[in-house]
Amino acid sequence: MFLFSAPLNLFRLIRILLVFLRHGALFPLESRGPSWRIWLLRRTDPQFAALRPGQRLVAALQALGPTYIKFGQALSTRPDLVGEEVAADLSDLHDRLPPFAFSEVRAIVESELDRPLEELYASFEEAPVAAASIAQVHFAVTAEGEPVAVKVLRPGIEAEFARDIELFGWMSRVVERVLPAARRLRLPEAVATFADTVVQEMDLRFEAAAAAEMAENFTGDDDFRIPAIDWQRTARRVMTLERVSGVSIDEVEALRAAGQEPVEVVRKASATFFNMVFRDGFFHADLHPGNLFVGVDGELIAVDFGIVGRVDEPTRKILAEMLLGFLNGNYRRVAEVHFEAGWVPADKSVDMFTQACRSIAEPILGRPANEISIARLLGQLFEVTETFAMEAQPQLLLLQKSMLVAEGIGRRLAPEVNMWELARPLIEAWMVDNLGPAARVKDNIGSLFATLESLPRLVAHAEETVNALRNGGLKLHGDTTKAMGRRGLFPAWLPWALVVVLLFLLMRR
Repeated sequence: MFLFSAPLNLFRLIRILLVFLRHGALFPLESRGPSWRIWLLRRTDPQFAALRPGQRLVAALQALGPTYIKFGQALSTRPDLVGEEVAADLSDLHDRLPPFAFSEVRAIVESELDRPLEELYASFEEAPVAAASIAQVHFAVTAEGEPVAVKVLRPGIEAEFARDIELFGWMSRVVERVLPAARRLRLPEAVATFADTVVQEMDLRFEAAAAAEMAENFTGDDDFRIPAIDWQRTARRVMTLERVSGVSIDEVEALRAAGQEPVEVVRKASATFFNMVFRDGFFHADLHPGNLFVGVDGELIAVDFGIVGRVDEPTRKILAEMLLGFLNGNYRRVAEVHFEAGWVPADKSVDMFTQACRSIAEPILGRPANEISIARLLGQLFEVTETFAMEAQPQLLLLQKSMLVAEGIGRRLAPEVNMWELARPLIEAWMVDNLGPAARVKDNIGSLFATLESLPRLVAHAEETVNALRNGGLKLHGDTTKAMGRRGLFPAWLPWALVVVLLFLLMRR
């Protein structure tokens, strides 16, 4: 009866399946045999039949609308789920939709900022310069004469996304119920993560805050610039920011015509990306050519901070050790790092995982330097998750996708160089500072001081315990005493530790 508890969801699911069928996007069923393949292809629109499976999936998602476009972009970070080729096609999923009417733009701006449009802006262009699934952008000039770009959320988009995400959640639970083997993929959790990301994208104040934080991180860096936020003209559904201009980073001939050397642009891009990830642990996760420009002075200019990623310091160190092990051919250390981080269950074989790491790295690292892809290395590593019951790391999947896009830009600009090789001095310096002997001493001293700082609290708690014992004993909750009687709540060494603490306190007196 579970399937019939949500007839509306079933109706919508049928509609989705029909769209997928028309676009030939049900390609997983083709592996069930020739008869299935023939049946599916007969029902596929001829204009899609000759496309690759990933391209057919892209076309279907674009036909279904904004939520599905965003979901496809999220799936592009999961080659372990959809395969490397399909993930690469999904990375090219264009986030463009027809613009909505200027009358709706005016209504949203005036409602969110609580003032007439003419009071806020001296001029406001009615035709948008970009229209995406969540918002569109208009050029304007503020009342103070500053040229700006104004991003406005698409009307009704919140309700549409909420409805679609509810359907995704329902579908993920159905899949887990019908296919128990799929539980390893934790689909409901993946949908929940996607929902959290979309919710943040729906509040333009979050995007503005991300841009401001990254701008602070790069204060004083002349090679990377982020447009300033106009906070007085920014709200949940409207964001106003400095208008910037430049050449799209993938327009090689236009860059040369503007006097910019492609290799130098790649060097700046590699250094910027490295600083985002390893220095700051906070990176722009949607750096496709439409969001990255080169200014008149050769500086990189980034826009659209709706999707950002974070990598905490422990994960950065793990990632650095892993990459260093790969580059040095120390595959045993690569495997050990995965086990130490808890990414691979302890009951799996370190030797077998070492062998898997070698099988992944040798074909990639054995290529000419300019063809080595660190992103591809990470992507293939994630493909072994099923064999070793290795849980996917969402922050690294997003990072891998971002690295793949960055490498693609680098190869288009300067195919003769490797962008990571250009960043090698930064990588080596960071590893010495964070993984070298001095860094380990610093970490150990930090842990020691943290322990010393906690001692006064421990002593204070012990004194409170002694006072409580003197004044009639400690009172325990009934459930606690029952639990103690059932399974021995306290470890065997605890009474001796209490004796030592009590003796220490009595000696002080």
